[in-house]
Amino acid sequence: MEFFLNAFATLFVTVDPIGLAPLFLAVTAGVTAETRARIAAQSCLIALIVLMLFALAGNNILGLLGVSIPAFRVAGGLLLFWTAFEMVFERRQQRKEATAEKVLDHSESANLAVFPLAIPLISGPGSISASVLLATQTKSLVALGGLLGLIFLVVAMVYALFRIAEKLDRYISETARMVLTRLLGVLLSAMAVQFIADGVRSLANMPA
Repeated sequence: MEFFLNAFATLFVTVDPIGLAPLFLAVTAGVTAETRARIAAQSCLIALIVLMLFALAGNNILGLLGVSIPAFRVAGGLLLFWTAFEMVFERRQQRKEATAEKVLDHSESANLAVFPLAIPLISGPGSISASVLLATQTKSLVALGGLLGLIFLVVAMVYALFRIAEKLDRYISETARMVLTRLLGVLLSAMAVQFIADGVRSLANMPA
């Protein structure tokens, strides 16, 4: 029981469902409710698969590719910083038609669900590292199954908060939405820099 409580706390903190909800609103600003619901479902499903895959075979996957978690952290941070840059300077909105409701086609919404929502926001370096490390601590198939259940629970919480955020978005004015997008873009850029700094620090301490 102590292991499962610690595992849940670790996954909840690293995934951060509460903190992801406003970021989800900012990243999907301007899309229809139907498209936003599809993006929420797709991003959570992809993140769930990624986290469960790494929990089951994370060390083998990274070893096969010759990629370390610190290197993954730096790469994710760089990509996340570019997304934050677009949010702050409205580059994403400039690429869309200036209509009241902007509709993304299925390929565009799928791309948005994969990056940056599923990776690296939901299943980022922190949550992937946590999944791998927690899996190494399981001593039986029952414990491993319980860990997978906890991963499912945390991602389900992310999805629920995404849907609630989508409903709350109806009451946010355009001005408030613009301010929120830019503010969260700045916060997202700080997260990205932290990802990069942690990754560089870990790479510097790795044996040659």
